[in-house]
Formats: sequence, C-alpha cells, structure tokens
Amino acid sequence: MAFNHLPAGVHDALEALSVTPVTHSVPMAKNHRSDRPSAPTGSRPSPGAVLERLASGPSRAARVTHTEHLPPRPGRHAVWPDRIRSEVIAAVQEAGIEHPWAHQARAAEHALDGDSVVVATGTASGKSLAYLAPVLSTLLDGSEAPNGRGATTLYLAPTKALATDQCRSVKELSQPLGTAIRPAVYDGDTPFEEREWVRQYANYVLTNPDMLHRGILPSHPRWSSFLKALKYVVIDECHTYRGVFGSHVAQILRRLRRLCARYGSSPVFLLASATAAEPAVAAGRLTGLPVVEVADDASPRGELVFALWEPPLTEMRGEKGAPVRRTATAETADLLTDLTVQGVRTVAFVRSRRGAELISVIAQERLAEVDRSLARRVAAYRGGYLAEERRALEAALHSGELLGLAATTALELGIDVSGLDAVLICGYPGTRASLWQQAGRAGRSGQGALAVLVARDDPLDTYLVHHPEALFDQPVESTVLDPDNPYVLAPHLCAAAAELPLTDTDFALFGPTTAELLPQLEAAKLLRRRGTRAWHWTRRESAADLADLRGEGGNPVQIVEAATGRLLGTVDAGSAHTTVHDGAVHLHQGRTYVVKHLDLDDNVALVEPANPTYSTTARDTTAISILETDVEVPWGEGRLCYGSVEVTNQVVAYLRRRLITGEVLGETKLDLPPRTLRTRAVWWTVTEDQLDAARINPEILGGALHAAEHASIGMLPLFATCDRWDIGGVSVPLHPDTLLPTVFVYDGHPGGAGFAERAFHKAQEWLTATREAIASCECEAGCPSCIQSPKCGNGNDPLHKRGAVRLLSVLLKDAAQTAPTAPVPQPGPAEPAQQAPPAP
Repeated sequence: MAFNHLPAGVHDALEALSVTPVTHSVPMAKNHRSDRPSAPTGSRPSPGAVLERLASGPSRAARVTHTEHLPPRPGRHAVWPDRIRSEVIAAVQEAGIEHPWAHQARAAEHALDGDSVVVATGTASGKSLAYLAPVLSTLLDGSEAPNGRGATTLYLAPTKALATDQCRSVKELSQPLGTAIRPAVYDGDTPFEEREWVRQYANYVLTNPDMLHRGILPSHPRWSSFLKALKYVVIDECHTYRGVFGSHVAQILRRLRRLCARYGSSPVFLLASATAAEPAVAAGRLTGLPVVEVADDASPRGELVFALWEPPLTEMRGEKGAPVRRTATAETADLLTDLTVQGVRTVAFVRSRRGAELISVIAQERLAEVDRSLARRVAAYRGGYLAEERRALEAALHSGELLGLAATTALELGIDVSGLDAVLICGYPGTRASLWQQAGRAGRSGQGALAVLVARDDPLDTYLVHHPEALFDQPVESTVLDPDNPYVLAPHLCAAAAELPLTDTDFALFGPTTAELLPQLEAAKLLRRRGTRAWHWTRRESAADLADLRGEGGNPVQIVEAATGRLLGTVDAGSAHTTVHDGAVHLHQGRTYVVKHLDLDDNVALVEPANPTYSTTARDTTAISILETDVEVPWGEGRLCYGSVEVTNQVVAYLRRRLITGEVLGETKLDLPPRTLRTRAVWWTVTEDQLDAARINPEILGGALHAAEHASIGMLPLFATCDRWDIGGVSVPLHPDTLLPTVFVYDGHPGGAGFAERAFHKAQEWLTATREAIASCECEAGCPSCIQSPKCGNGNDPLHKRGAVRLLSVLLKDAAQTAPTAPVPQPGPAEPAQQAPPAP
C-alpha cells in the first residue's frame, strides 16, 4: 500500500512500516558471483562501500538477497572517417572528446556510405555522437550549396523532454560551426510564432512521433522544402518503440518515406537503441528498410554493483490475514533519504506517477528532520506535469541543485542524466532491457556506480530477487512490434490517403495486409476509390485522429483546481475511470486533492485541496467473450487456445482504505459507462476429471482459478516484452463460450500487441514458473507476493492458494511436452470501440 498524502502524525505512521536498524553491521547476502573482482578504492566512495552503509545492521543486511559485481571495462578508440569535416572534428575535440570509440567511428562510416544503421550499445556509450558527427558534417556540406536551404535532418524522440535536451546538446556541440547548423524543436510546446521559422529555415528539426503524425505529415506541402532536402532521419531510443506504440510508429515512418519519395528524397535512417536482442531485425521492422547493426560497445565502463533488495515482512496483516510486506515505495524512500544524506547523487525510478510523488514527499519529510536544506534537494519528475514544471526540474538536475529525484520513465526517456552515483529501481520495470537501461543511468564518465532493485510485493519481483540468474544470466529481450496489425494499419492507410491518394504502388510499402483492408475501409465510407487508380480520404475531419498512438483511449483528461481554474496536469483517458473518478484522492507535487467531479464529455476532472485520512482504489467488473479461436492444442483433456476476444470493463465503485494498514473503511458506488476492447488472448480450460485429480471442489474452484490467473499475469513479463499493466485477465468457473472452467490472459491494446501470442508459444515454461512462484511463497493462504493482485477489481476475492498449485500441477502434468508451434494468424479489422483497460 502506498501513502497518498502525509497528514499530521505521518512519522508515527511511517514508523509502523519501518524496521529499526542497529548500529553494528553484519555480512550481506553472499554474492553468487564470488569470482568477480571487488570494487576499487578511490577518492569517491566505491559503490560497494555505499551499499555496505545502506545495508548496515542485521535487519537491513537481510534484505539484500543477492549482489552482482560487473567489473570495469576499458575503452577502444578509433579514428573518424576521413569524410567527416575537419570543422566538425575540431568542434568535437573542443567538447573534450579527442578520439571516438570504435563503434562511433563504424556507425559514422555506414551513415556516410548511405546505409541505414542502428547503434545498439550501452547507456552512456556515446550513441548520440555516433550519428551527430556524420549528420553535422553533411549539414555543413549542404550549407555551402549555392541554391536552396541545403541538407536537412529530422530527429525523432519518444518524448518532448528528450528532444528538448538533445537540442540543447546539438547547439552546444555545433556552436563553433556558426549559423550553418540551425537546430530547433518542433512539438506541441513550440510557440506558433516560431513554427513558420522552423519550417522554412531550421535544418536540424527535433520532434516526436506524435507531432510527426499529427502536425508535419498532414501539412507536408508546407514542409516541402525541408522534405525535399532530407538526408537523415535520426530515431533515438528506438527500443521504446515496441508493442502497439511501436507498430504505429512503424507506419508513421512508412508514411514519411512515401512523402519523401514524392518530393524526390530518400533519407538514411540512423537509429540509437539500448542493448537489445536482434536490434537490426527490430530496426528493419520499424523502418521497413534493411538496417546495419553496430552492437560491439567499445566505450569504457566503471564497475557496477547491482543489489537485489527485498523489503521485510511486518507484523501487520492485510486482506484475509495475509502478511504485509513493507512497501517498495516506503523502502525506496528510505534508501533515497539515506543516499541523499551521504551526498550520493541518486535517481529512483518508479513505476507509477503517484509512486514518484510519494517517494519524493516521504524523503523530503525525513530529510527535513536531518537538515531542512536537504529537503529542497529532492524532487519528483513524472509525466503529466506542465511544460514549465518539467523544464525547471530538468535545469535543477543538470545544475546539481537536486541530489535526489524520484522519477517515472518520463525521465528515463526524457533527458540525458549525467553524473549520477546510484540508481534505485522501485519494482521490476517489466523487461531486462529496461532494467539495464535504468541501471546504466549511473556511473557516467567511467565512474563506479550502484544499482539497487527494490522488489515490490508481487509474484514476479519476489521470484526475481530469489532467482538472480533470471536477470543476470539471461539475454535482454527482442523488441516486438507488428506493423501489419490491422487495427494499427487501417487508420494509417486513411491518414496516408489524406496526405496523397493511395495507389497500388503503395501496397509494398505498407505491407501485405493493405490489399485486404482497403475494400473494408471503402465499405466503411472512410475511403473512396475513383475509377481504378486511387483511394481518397472522404471526410472533412483529420484522418490522423483515427490513430491512437499510445493506446490512451482518447484525449487526455485535464485535472483542474475547481476554486481557481488552475490546470494541475493531465491523465490519460484510458486510466481516468480508475484514477480521477468522483471521490478519488489525487496527489500532485506533494499536495493532496479529492476529485469533485469527472466530466467525461469535456475531459475535465475538477479537484479541490483536501487532507483525507484514506486512499482510494477503484473496483471494476470485467466480462470476456470469444470472437474467434485461431489455434487450439490439447493439454491432456484440457485445451490451450489463442484467438480474438472482446473484453467489456466497467468501473462500478471505489474503496476507501485506511493509510498504511489498507483496512477498508467503506465502498462508494459509481455510475461510469462500460468500455469495450477487441484484442488477442490466450486461454486454457480444464475438465471435470482434471478438477477431480487436483482435488478441486466447486467451493474452491473460483478461488483456485482466480489465484492462478493473478499469478500468471504477474509472471508473464518474464517471458514476453510487456508490463503487468499491459495485460489483463479473467477467470470463470463456467464460461459460456467454452462450457468449461477457463482462465484468459489478454493484451490490453486494440487488436493485440503480441504478448498473448508469446504466452501461447511459451505456455509450458510460463505456467511452470507461475506454479513455482505460488508454491515457493512463504505465506500461508496467499499474499501480494504470489496470488494477490494490486489491480484486482474484485478486491482479491475469492482466492485459494493451495487449489491454484494443485490445479496448475495437474494441468502441466497433462500438457504437451513441446511448446505449440502452430502459426498464429491475425484478425481482420473491427469497428472502432472505446478501449477498456486491462483487468487483473
């Protein structure tokens, strides 16, 4: 349970979840990699010494379940290709970089040769310079052309903040080159009076996929001179373009390539990625072009000490008497406080916006007891802030004014954090790739660094801190995206037709599903074919509005202070029903508000300041129906299936819970409309004989299925490139479509995102790990570490831990010995429906 405000008496409440350390130290958990070298000594405290101080005392030391030491690595230099302009090399040297790393020089060579290239190396390995050197050199060449504006470059970042930060870096690096390099940001925050200058004169334009989709491509005649001269497209942090969002971006890039061809250009794509499996394959699917891979990281790296940290059990009891483990939020706030007192520059990555706010406020409260000046050196950073708030925090972090920051991934993908000594990761971020990306934010300039993964009370986190080999002995995941998903492709075909009429020659660009979709879009009166030659957009409204790039389910909801009309921030439409419903408690920059009214027509949540003694949790109901079964394989008498489903979800009430203990104080009904989602799911059924073999009687059947569903959702991110919050599930003792007890796990995105498909192919390994996670948990009847879900709409009722273990044991005993390999076809497009969020 997370604190959602800090009223009077907060210190007593916080101490209720604390374990008081003693002054003497004891050995930490034994390092499973004892053959690796220890941290070197130096003028700054080594990461090992910092960790030892954090873990001093028997209660603290017992929380470290594993320590991994990654030794330092020397760098390998090279020389720049001779085609890089001498002025650019001089500017780079003036910035303090005498020679490039080998991977930087190799990537630059490919770029100058006209090869699209992806640089997939570690954090702080100089990926930006690998593409900036050839880009700046080409722009400098173009500036000397006798006519026209010269060569241009388009830079894409997943967030506004990263584009702004990169623009600052480009300006600093190119300052010695004079006015030949004219970088400018073009996004939703760009003043309208500056936009015309950017279109006409900037030759290095930095933007994001959303602005490219809605602002640049639909207005391509106004960008004609820029597109005609486009030489490079830089795609930063390209590993973030996965799932449905990545599939949307892939189609946006195809639309960009189509318009460039219309104006006579064929840009080279330069991609930067964190370490990922098969980066060239993923980059090729993203761009639709052959891409060369540069993945041999030649940059130096300081020692990294990586600790796995499990908060202790407390004397409290939660739902149904389950033991309550100290929250990762409270534990991370303590660690951030301790590191700040030590003067260790730290960022704490947190899964949720509210969690980032809570950690910063708790740390500020505790630091104020030590030194009030320290409290001002810790802050929160998350999405949903206003632009001026983000800019102020970014400036404070760069200047060193902030020592500690509690941040969501808006920071991970937002700005180039440098000079950090430690990273706290509050809860497993969903993939090993994200884990290493976040851990790599510390230890810049070859310095040693500390990373600590603080486990949440969750099946996957609990499993990982006790199975370190699942993190440290496994490769990072592949980036999964499907540009041919018809739910993604259809709106982009409409957008492309609005930009330029579609013809048969475009089929190869947009993929094989195009020919099947166009007649359906024509039948829906979205497109019209004139003669036999081209399809045209038929409506007055913008075709770009059909595509929901980030799966937010509509326009964001503005959070407005009712008494003053002041805009506090925004929340995604898809989560508004559960987070800013009438009566919800909302936290913003340490201040607590209660929602007076959620107006869905105007997308506004009116709030008022308050100091409640409770938190709020939404309750919802979810129903699921099978639309089509694509693949079905026998698991003994039961069946494992994959196909299309429709999910109907409705938030029906919210619970008020006492702070700290989570005791339910009351329930309030809500009247919100249902939302539907057509997506892809994996499901499994069991028969009466299997239930008899598992000793499951009708009284415990619902609880056993529900517990297995919760735990399997919690474990799926170990096998699919997803987050627990990207997927949902439903368990039914007698489902009307299967006429059997059935457990469903589905993708929380229209049309699917590939997660359920991955679960289907990895079902035996996935459910085996699920059974092990439940069986090995030390609790008696079920807890958040095994079968309780933090987002259960039914209040984690009913649940039956032993029944789930027996049921999964019988199911796996009867399962096929090999994973299913049948092909998985994609569904046809459906009528647009209001998106329902993933259920537990």
